Amino acid sequence: MKRLILVRHGKSSWEQNLPDDQRPLKKRGEKDGLLVVNAFKNVLQKPVTVWSSPAVRALETAKIFKKTLNIEDQNFTIKSSLYTFNSSDLYSQILKCDPKIETLMVFGHNPAMTNLVNKLGNSFVDNVPTTGLTVIDFDSDNWENIENGKTILSLFPKNLRKS
Repeated sequence: MKRLILVRHGKSSWEQNLPDDQRPLKKRGEKDGLLVVNAFKNVLQKPVTVWSSPAVRALETAKIFKKTLNIEDQNFTIKSSLYTFNSSDLYSQILKCDPKIETLMVFGHNPAMTNLVNKLGNSFVDNVPTTGLTVIDFDSDNWENIENGKTILSLFPKNLRKS
């Protein structure tokens, strides 16, 4: 079995006039990251391999998860190819994952995240929100042929916030 955990980066700031890949998280993005990872940490089965887009907002989100989940450095990789908004590009990267890895967590961007969640899982979402997390399981021994997965969990910040 393979388990794919897709996480869209947290809410980012548009305040400074920065290139897209340099935009940092807003305070809300940091808070939502902690909210989601704390709801998720008792569900996660280790070991897990983490890949992150190098974009500041994705990497900052990934580092919140890394710290809270005690992910070791050797299981944490920044991949420039994950700075994509195209689900086909994202999917092609995941297909290249080492078959020895059972659980892969990927931090990236929309619309790639939403499109991939809908392509691979069996539960439709209109939009994976910022800091949205979706877990999809596949009855496969190899990443090269993951398809028709089962969506087993979606954690979205608005559903976790106390009113």
